[in-house]
Amino acid sequence: MYRDTNKRSIAKGISWRVVATTTTIIIVYVFFDRLDLAIAAGMIETVLKVGLYWIHERAWFKIRWGRKKIDPFNLWFTGIPLSGKTTIADKVYIELEKLDIPLERLDSQDIRDLIPGIGFSREDRNLHMHRVGHLIKTLQKNSISTVSSFVSPYKESRRAIREMVKNNIVVYVKADVETCKSRDYKGVYEKALRGELKNFSGVNDIYEEPQHAEIVVDTNNLSVDESVELIIKHIKKNYVK
Repeated sequence: MYRDTNKRSIAKGISWRVVATTTTIIIVYVFFDRLDLAIAAGMIETVLKVGLYWIHERAWFKIRWGRKKIDPFNLWFTGIPLSGKTTIADKVYIELEKLDIPLERLDSQDIRDLIPGIGFSREDRNLHMHRVGHLIKTLQKNSISTVSSFVSPYKESRRAIREMVKNNIVVYVKADVETCKSRDYKGVYEKALRGELKNFSGVNDIYEEPQHAEIVVDTNNLSVDESVELIIKHIKKNYVK
């Protein structure tokens, strides 16, 4: 992905102005056969149009009509491991980018890689969620929405996120353990069942189901695309007017 730098934008503006002024000079010269008149017309046009453009832009800056305001929101995907959180969240992020929404993608594994040494005890998980909440809050201060996917198995940590950030939308990605085990290409469920992995949500640690989720997608019955469509419809209806 590329973004024009200020220098490039200025260079493009100057090059276009040179082309436009040269065109005016040529047209005047062709019709009147006077080079001095053509050059004068080109110079007058340049000064006049720069001034008019500035006035035009300042006027439109003060006009609110046609502006689309999007309050930053946080889509919080929660569910047991391999319920489909990350897959669905990734696709939702791609679809929301098409709406030109300032957006960041936050995923549990990426954050854990960024902040190593985070454990999986209840205390560690709650502390981890508190840090993530502060990160989302900071992004929202800069009008950036977030698509976040975390197991977040405890209701107190999800409540803390809701209290910390604006427009928090809990997406409960629902799936039973057997369905998740069938998707387990890494064998983590088998390891948890054998006791090799401790504090594994849904096996040897609890997962407290959200009781007040704004969106519930049951991946036992819904495909990824159907789940994404459901979530995008909710965002378009409530946050992108």
